[in-house]
Amino acid sequence: MCDADQSDEVLECSTVRDRLEPRPSPWVINNNLGGGFVSDMDKVALTSMKFASGSSAGATCVGSPPHPDDNGAMDQVCVPLPAWGIRAGARETIYYNPSETNVAIVTCGGLCPGLNDVVQGLVRKLEDYGVPEGNILGIRYGYKGFYDRRHKPIVLTRKVVEGIQLAGGTILGTSRGGADIREIVKRIDMWAIDMLFVIGGNGGNAGAAAIQKECDRAGVTCSIISAPKSIDNDILLIDKCFGFDTAVEEAQRALMAAKVEATSAFKGIGLVKLMGRQSGFITMQASMASGVVDVCLIPEVPFALKGPKGLFAYVEKVLEERGHCVMCIAEGAGQDILAAGTQDTDLSGNPILKDVGLWMRTELKSHFKDADIKYIDPSYMIRSTPTISADRIYCKILAHNAVHAAFAGYTECTVGLVNTHYVYLPIPVVIQAPRRVDPKGKTWNRLRASIGMPNFVDEEVPAECQAYAPA
Repeated sequence: MCDADQSDEVLECSTVRDRLEPRPSPWVINNNLGGGFVSDMDKVALTSMKFASGSSAGATCVGSPPHPDDNGAMDQVCVPLPAWGIRAGARETIYYNPSETNVAIVTCGGLCPGLNDVVQGLVRKLEDYGVPEGNILGIRYGYKGFYDRRHKPIVLTRKVVEGIQLAGGTILGTSRGGADIREIVKRIDMWAIDMLFVIGGNGGNAGAAAIQKECDRAGVTCSIISAPKSIDNDILLIDKCFGFDTAVEEAQRALMAAKVEATSAFKGIGLVKLMGRQSGFITMQASMASGVVDVCLIPEVPFALKGPKGLFAYVEKVLEERGHCVMCIAEGAGQDILAAGTQDTDLSGNPILKDVGLWMRTELKSHFKDADIKYIDPSYMIRSTPTISADRIYCKILAHNAVHAAFAGYTECTVGLVNTHYVYLPIPVVIQAPRRVDPKGKTWNRLRASIGMPNFVDEEVPAECQAYAPA
């Protein structure tokens, strides 16, 4: 553990307890079904490792506690953090009367496997607490659904959400950005909403934090809890986001198809573009898992096309040795080459990217004139697929812990897995920046070692952009 871990300092989450009346949980009568309760004094270590020096593998953040996840990837924002986080789970004391509680649930941003699973888990756990039928509203098509008269909220009950986990997408609909925060808070106040559950990524969580601030300004009491959604797996501190394992599993289908196409042609090149605006986790993990990828390109690692150490020289070598080549590229890779000047952003604040897949296909065709190039872009197929079993379980646990957080009076916090334990984290901390693959970390190093891939850098690339020299 780091030296800071010897202290008792905790990464606190905000609460609205001072405005509410404490009362026993309805689960006290059976000791939470025999499982007992979590104490507010229970803590989870946010840091699991102490590095001997800055030269140790993975020691990116020298001078402040690093946070390696279970895959060896590192958070790329080096800021001092307390040693401990608040343990998630059911509390013996709650701060809302379930029979009088009104709830709203909203899904925001792009699709991701598991949205329906989380909605179902929230509704079922809320009703288990004793929230009456008719008191849980599903907001349609993202934040705008609070005030867009074309899309009125729907009532969510156990019967309504029955079986929705078997389908992809979200029964509530979703949209990106553009929310009027004051109008949302007006509806929260008008409808007497006590709890708002936000299922969204960095943009959705930023919206949740803004809503909390406006609630405080307007004197509206509401617990705002999020379940962090990011198919790119780019939420800080959290081991993994829900839907990520499903996305990696589905992405492998496209890679296997690219392998078949490439091996069935003379000088066949199978090119697959996967999601990953600023973080290459899906591309990296799918490449590692599939075992068929020769070249993996991610946003965190720059590359040069030409030159003796460039990408094309390596692809030529692979074609000569194996007769075919499979390439996997993240949508955010190569944007330093494609995007001249500043980039525009979408309604969620994400950079609007140039299409690196089509560009790469064109460049490959121009350079390898006798190659047979097959391009596959499965992005929306991956986003819309139902969850695999591991994610389905994860979504349920996240949903249950989100409900526990709201009843415990917490607000402006998200729930996630940190060092294999469920933790409540303040939203402002986890949305500072996207979590990214560490180019010097173990996972990227393992991938390169397993497929024998060098760094594709030319002498003209500045030394500070070179993670380390190719073997």
